Amino acid sequence: MKKLVLLAALTALSACSQKAQESKDTAAAPTETAAPAPAANPGTAPGSYDVKMADGTMASTVINADGTYVDTDAAGKTVNKGKFTHKDGKDCFDPDGDEAEVCWSLSPVAADGSFTATAPDQMAVTVTPKKS
Repeated sequence: MKKLVLLAALTALSACSQKAQESKDTAAAPTETAAPAPAANPGTAPGSYDVKMADGTMASTVINADGTYVDTDAAGKTVNKGKFTHKDGKDCFDPDGDEAEVCWSLSPVAADGSFTATAPDQMAVTVTPKKS
């Protein structure tokens, strides 16, 4: 069975913007609050993350500040570990041993900090930062 490489996330950055709208009748410019756009995903920050597979199975990933990662299953058993990098706009996991590096495409970050990560084989997972 192929080992699954899990992914981590960056906490959400959300911003509200206001648009000034000129009024033809008055000198005052009313403002309108725009809905926050999803934050771009610049890549993974060190931390702990919950990972939900397409079938609902849960797992965890820890990204360490030294550029390493550890994936564990729902029971806490280590299923993969190795080196982590962010390159070409993707989060890349290079497992220890003979397995090839896998780079995941990242969706924009949602307001709750979650995002979708998609592997080259189109397998998608939902990644959410663990709450401290």
